[in-house]
Amino acid sequence: MHLDIPLPAHHLRCRAPHHPRSNRRRLTRTGYDTRVKTFCVHHLLLLATIALTPLPAQPQETQAPLTFDVAAIRFSNPDQVNGSIKALPGGHGYTAQNIPVKLMISLMYKVPMRQIKGGPDWIDSLRFNVEARADHPYSLDDLHTMYQNLLAERFGLKFHRESKEGPVFALTVDPSGLKMKVNTSPQDFSIPVNGGPAHVVGRRVPMNYLCWWLGQMLQQDERPVIDLTGLNQNYDFDLSFMPVLPPGASADGLPTELRDLPSLFVAVREQLGLKLEPQKGPVEYLVIDHIDKPSDN
Repeated sequence: MHLDIPLPAHHLRCRAPHHPRSNRRRLTRTGYDTRVKTFCVHHLLLLATIALTPLPAQPQETQAPLTFDVAAIRFSNPDQVNGSIKALPGGHGYTAQNIPVKLMISLMYKVPMRQIKGGPDWIDSLRFNVEARADHPYSLDDLHTMYQNLLAERFGLKFHRESKEGPVFALTVDPSGLKMKVNTSPQDFSIPVNGGPAHVVGRRVPMNYLCWWLGQMLQQDERPVIDLTGLNQNYDFDLSFMPVLPPGASADGLPTELRDLPSLFVAVREQLGLKLEPQKGPVEYLVIDHIDKPSDN
């Protein structure tokens, strides 16, 4: 192996190690040459090792976490009934009205609320208004990251994840073929699925959101929806189905027009071209280790 290592002139002359005169006289010419060659080889190997040793890595600048420029959190009016949580138009922030923290966590981390464990009772009972503004437009994924950081900073949220084998619904493409339409339009920061309880409209819906939404509709079933479709675009659809009722509830009390609608499982297959199949799979839980009530500001 050839090593092209520039050396100062005085290093190019290999010298034998110093010996007392009496010892040097005893060395034969061959022995003396061997000592010189050995010393030269060791010297060059040492220099080559130094030259090839990587320099210590330079410390990299840590990127500041994504945060909102301004964020106000207030307790909502106890008499308020309806609530909403959505991105602001143009990607300039996020707003929540009359929303419990547990639902915020569920939406921002795409984990059904039944799979959020631990924490005090108030995370599901107390409701908050949040107005968070960004200094310039951000993507929806970035806004969700900023909201996650808001939960950590203002609510002191700390958690860990656990995964267990359990019953799930696998979402796959039905053999009849996909019936949703691909939507390639730019992000408009609208809520992807709107409407209910019997008819919803989906616009620019990614599959991870659809799985989360289906899991929310099937809260009583205790099965998360796992995406096995292989679909990686955004889709439009209209979906009409009989409202999912809690265990023990009868559909007899529903209006006739709702009772005549197909179940969610049938509607997903017939109207979306997807299929929900019960099977075993990984169930991910978000376990809250710590959370605080924020000050009203």
